[in-house]
Amino acid sequence: MSTFKPFVPHDSTEREFTFKAVIAGILMAFVFGAANAYLGMKAGQTVAATIPAAVIAIALFRLPFFRGGVLEQNIARTAASVGEALVAGAIFTIPAFLMVNVGGHRLWVDLRAHFWVSAMILLAGGLLGIFFIIVLRRPLCVESDLPFPESTASAEIVKAGQIEAGAADAPRYIFGAMGLGALLQVLKDEKGLQFFKDSVSFFADFPKSVISYFGFEKQTIGTVAYTGGVAYTTPSASPALIGIGYIIGPRLSAITFCGGVLAWLLLIPLVLFIDPDLPRRLGGTIPGGIAPWDVLSYTVWYNVVRPIAVGAMLVGAVYTLYRMRESILRSIRGAFEASGKGGRLTAGWTRLDIDIPIRWIITAIVALVIPIAVIYQHFAHSWNAAILAALVMTGSGFFLAAVAGYLVGLVGSSNNPVSGLTLVALVVAALLMVGIGVKGIGGVAAVLGVASVVCCACCVSGSLMQDLKAGYILGGTPWKMELAEIFSVTALAFFLLFPIIVLNQANLNTGGIGGLALPAPQAGLMAQLAQGIVGGQMPWGLLLMGVMLGIALVMIEAPSPMLVAVGMYLPLETTSAIFLGGVLKWVADGVARRRRGTAEQKAKYEERGTLIASGFIAGEAIMGIILATIFITGIPSITYLFTGHAQFSFVPRWGGWLSLIVFAVIAYCLISIPNKVFRKT
Repeated sequence: MSTFKPFVPHDSTEREFTFKAVIAGILMAFVFGAANAYLGMKAGQTVAATIPAAVIAIALFRLPFFRGGVLEQNIARTAASVGEALVAGAIFTIPAFLMVNVGGHRLWVDLRAHFWVSAMILLAGGLLGIFFIIVLRRPLCVESDLPFPESTASAEIVKAGQIEAGAADAPRYIFGAMGLGALLQVLKDEKGLQFFKDSVSFFADFPKSVISYFGFEKQTIGTVAYTGGVAYTTPSASPALIGIGYIIGPRLSAITFCGGVLAWLLLIPLVLFIDPDLPRRLGGTIPGGIAPWDVLSYTVWYNVVRPIAVGAMLVGAVYTLYRMRESILRSIRGAFEASGKGGRLTAGWTRLDIDIPIRWIITAIVALVIPIAVIYQHFAHSWNAAILAALVMTGSGFFLAAVAGYLVGLVGSSNNPVSGLTLVALVVAALLMVGIGVKGIGGVAAVLGVASVVCCACCVSGSLMQDLKAGYILGGTPWKMELAEIFSVTALAFFLLFPIIVLNQANLNTGGIGGLALPAPQAGLMAQLAQGIVGGQMPWGLLLMGVMLGIALVMIEAPSPMLVAVGMYLPLETTSAIFLGGVLKWVADGVARRRRGTAEQKAKYEERGTLIASGFIAGEAIMGIILATIFITGIPSITYLFTGHAQFSFVPRWGGWLSLIVFAVIAYCLISIPNKVFRKT
């Protein structure tokens, strides 16, 4: 490390921690946070904001009235990228409070009534994540040989933006894709000016079948007539979902889609087939007394298949951590050993070596345990349980934050298994509550409170470690980046609940958060496990089936049991759209291989495709928030605002066919435009 030279020298007097840099970063954090709130609850995934934030910062600080250097861009990017991180912690856990139902009593009915408690959870978890990872910055960021792929990519984009005129193309592509993604969202959303249908659903009936059953001696014991069928939904015409599939690639998108196939094309048809009387038994409140097939498919998926997916997710999470056990143990040992050595002031240190003082960090951590304990007492109504839970949360939070920081160094924050880390804390907290006799809805709330704080801490710690490494490469001052992160987390903790509340209220007709439009799979998993262990309402039979499925996937060495389980938990139109994005990436890569370009052209091809896909994701997500906000004001749709009708008359019949235009436009942008780099000489 002694030969390393940052992009900006240690003795530079360039402006860094400025008001405009911090404010610009916080405003970008609001945008990224709101966009990922929509995306995470809709698709179960968020997209790291480090690289898009770096590109936007380059463009922003080139404006004549806003000019700034690399270090100001670095501060803005650091403050901006935490928006995605903290909202991931929020949407993976806070919606679980709305999903819990113990003995007919819901934990939370309206998120608006619990705004301040939720904000304090986000604030405490986010700040703890910052303070935990500061202690580990030197061993993980400076002294280790971890690759930090996304940090390196972000830093390289920033450096290229300063020295290459061609880098000016990057903001054009990401902003152009954002605009197109937003436009397509307006034209396909029922709350917008709808010309296209997002997806089309239909039910394909099976031919009537009669099966004769016989006993051990082959004597006939009865015959049963079966019908049933398959409920199929076309891929969502969603630039965001297709963009996700493009970014994660054909392999991971195919694995996710396999889970959708397993749920919607195997398990649900199987349940409908083997229970021919189900439509009649579930049709008591429906006119005619028989439930339609689309309703049956949805309720079977929600109440039967998703608990199976929960069991498989649990195995997948444990298996993921097990496979990383050596890296985790090595990380913890190295982090503590290096922290002990790095905690002493060293002669020759420059501004690049200075963190927020350790005594301030320890004081802040101790101070944060107090409000956390108060929150837990509010949930469990027991000070003994609250204090014990807060201490366990603090210890497990530091351990898991260290793990998250290490894993970001290996695979980047986009692939950091935060949900798996959070499950560890949740199970420990749940068993703790049961062990000390805290049960019922209060115990469930306390468990979710522990999981929420730990999840936010893990998300923020991984994001900050990634930014600190990028800043280390660029020559940023650590304590200034850490302070910018503190300001951003403090502002975000109160802001992020607004888009979550808006999205929930705007989608109450489909079940709100946890319903068809916003399934929020990670939060559903947290709610189901906490409720099952503490509240005694876990459908253990279905959960055990899922565990057996997960074990079977592990035994056959399936690529990612966790992704398969997540695919089962999501609507088919979501997983198939992600898969379509992966297919487009596969086609684009095939075209690129045939062009046989230079290494520089191939790198630009990858960068351009990623920027366009990221722009699609941000554009649709931001417009989704805007349309949901308009809906909340009492305007049902932009179509209604202009015409007085809920939708154009041609949409029911032709909207599905017209959506092919959306797919064609997205395919052109993700295949043809990135490959144009090979045509340039």
